[in-house]
Amino acid sequence: MSLKNHFFGTTLAIAVAAASQSSFAADTQPLPANAPAEKTVGQLEQVFTFRDAMPTGVTVTETGRIFVNYPKWGDDVPFTVGEIRDGKVVAYPDAAFNKEDAKNPAKGLISVQSVVADGKGRVWLLDTAAPGFAAPKRGGAKLVAVDLASNKIVKTLVFPSNVILPTTYVNDMRFDFRIGKEGTVYVTDSSVSGPGAIIVMDIASGKAVRRLHGAKSTSPDPDFIPVVEGQQALITKGPDGKAKTLTVASDGIALSADGKTLYFCPLSSRHLYSVPTDLLRDPNVSEAQLAAAVKDLGEKGASDGLEADANGAVYAGDYEHNGIRKRLADGSWQTIVHDPRVLWPDTLSIGPDGYLYFTANQLQRQAGFHDGKDLRDKPYSLLRVKIDAAPAPTH
Repeated sequence: MSLKNHFFGTTLAIAVAAASQSSFAADTQPLPANAPAEKTVGQLEQVFTFRDAMPTGVTVTETGRIFVNYPKWGDDVPFTVGEIRDGKVVAYPDAAFNKEDAKNPAKGLISVQSVVADGKGRVWLLDTAAPGFAAPKRGGAKLVAVDLASNKIVKTLVFPSNVILPTTYVNDMRFDFRIGKEGTVYVTDSSVSGPGAIIVMDIASGKAVRRLHGAKSTSPDPDFIPVVEGQQALITKGPDGKAKTLTVASDGIALSADGKTLYFCPLSSRHLYSVPTDLLRDPNVSEAQLAAAVKDLGEKGASDGLEADANGAVYAGDYEHNGIRKRLADGSWQTIVHDPRVLWPDTLSIGPDGYLYFTANQLQRQAGFHDGKDLRDKPYSLLRVKIDAAPAPTH
């Protein structure tokens, strides 16, 4: 060994020893009071805890009633829609309607993915008719309106066959009663194995069309790899038995206060998109023209749910960072919630009290993503944060 190498080796050994002593000493000392730590954002309030099945959707009516839903993804789901009442969740509108009617799939609820209060005294239930993301049962995918005063079903709209594919999974919806005789509803198809789309339905006639079918804006981002709790998430097994990432098409949806802009995003993406609603509804606008009119509003984080308020802001969950972000009317973003308890923020709903309500359901910890081992730690939560804003009007 040369003198130079010997000197270098000796110096290195001394440095390593010093570093080890320093590290050991640091490990035995308490952290200083001003040591940096992860900052939480937003004053969270827990509204309700769920100790049985995992909820996804939540909606708060104009009078403050709260409804939730439980899709049939493997948990024991005694009823797929419920109302939080007197400290517990009860079947809504009743237990009987929460049972599938094998002879007439339009009559009973099969597997509801979303519930939305429309601001006009009704709550709408979006039935995928696709437990476990299977192909929708023929005639079962539907929208059901329940009158809040009587708790009676007042309308059922079965999606026509031209908009429901074998791969369709209707996910979330927004209403605009300023358009059409009885209004218009926009619904996302968040297929996991086929093309995504926005379904546009006329409520009076029940006629519907698929728009942005398989477009880039409604499709999973091919370069997107979700990372939650420090590790790649949504890992499942493909038909060949090999590991793959579950990809989900258009999912979150929000309608601007004036009804002129629809915001949406694939679950498997970090981008927010928007499109003029008059073009969505115009049969003379081709798919190519419509796709060209879509705006990519940039990255917002990876979201499951979206919501809009009366002031022109859009809210988006950020499930990779345990948070919720707010896009102001001028296009700038703010983080309004960042908290380790927000494990997979799912659906968002603005109540009449100026709070943003949302579910945190640990979706990424389900057994299907962990070789059959359920890592969810009950209870799941319904949370809220004050935003001092009203929901976007629907009429």
